[in-house]
Amino acid sequence: MNKYKNAGLIAGFLLIVLGLTSLILTLVGIHWAFLGWVEQFGRLFAFVFKIIMVIAGAVVFIMARTDWEQERKECA
Repeated sequence: MNKYKNAGLIAGFLLIVLGLTSLILTLVGIHWAFLGWVEQFGRLFAFVFKIIMVIAGAVVFIMARTDWEQERKECA
């Protein structure tokens, strides 16, 4: 699983950055073009979706940074 660590870090970071910037841009009235389909379902859905993007990105980032071998050694 170690070979996928960098991919997890990048994916988590991108989710966090895209989620946060889309939330900030929404405050100004601008939207990311590739997230335009989310806005079609309503403002509440779009807001919740963006919050979930940030939370999921943080979870992926944290899980990718966790050293599972060290965790197994500490539990044994």
